[in-house]
Amino acid sequence: MQTAQSLTSMSGLPRLEARMLLELVLGKPREWLLAHDTDPLEPEAAARFLTLAAQRRQGIPMAHLVGHREFMGHRLSVSAEVLIPRPETELLVEMALQSLPDDADGSLLDLGTGSGAVAISVALARPKVRVVATDLSETAIAVAQQNAHQLSASVQFWQGNWYEALPPEGRFDVIVSNPPYIALNDPHLSQGDLRFEPVGALTDGAEGLMALRHIVSGAPHRLNAGGWLWLEHGFEQGEGVAQLLLDAGFNAVHTKQDLAGLPRITGGSL
Repeated sequence: MQTAQSLTSMSGLPRLEARMLLELVLGKPREWLLAHDTDPLEPEAAARFLTLAAQRRQGIPMAHLVGHREFMGHRLSVSAEVLIPRPETELLVEMALQSLPDDADGSLLDLGTGSGAVAISVALARPKVRVVATDLSETAIAVAQQNAHQLSASVQFWQGNWYEALPPEGRFDVIVSNPPYIALNDPHLSQGDLRFEPVGALTDGAEGLMALRHIVSGAPHRLNAGGWLWLEHGFEQGEGVAQLLLDAGFNAVHTKQDLAGLPRITGGSL
């Protein structure tokens, strides 16, 4: 019979990924695997592991195989219908929290919430803040609602296209978004995890600035005086996004770098 040790060796995967799949298949924590890596495993479990390992070698993202991804210290359920939360987007949460009023009250709008990662993280960090999130995809909203429920986060979700999803009235202290910003002809869309993620959440179908332009132009009608807009974008788009904000009348416009030192988040205030 196969063991965890032998399956790891024959999987063709990095040890960490193999262990994650073994944890999923066996329903056991990593500590148990380390202590029992030479124990014989049931054939059904070994077969399921080998199937998952083959899917991973074909490029299917680990987050899709195990069904979740860590973000800001929270475990979020993910599916092929939403973007996989990424570490660089945690900067968007950090800037949102810095921009909210010091008294811990206030309001935040997350446009294109996907899995709900940003909105939920803000709601958990600042329970008194009114957090609203939108997404065009009904399936994405369902995933985000599930995550909010599992993590006991208070978020109000609206389904629809950007600001059009919201009721006619209502303003916010902070608006954040990680919109589709990859150009349609960008070769990255056919590489790595991006091949398996929803294309509509990755590219605007044009040059990559269309969604960003729409969000910036609509923000003055939805922000309170002194409110902040923060946008995630591609590492080559910082100057372009900053100019969009300046043209729309925003002040204190500046760009923040991600952990890799790349321009990733740009924002400004009214």
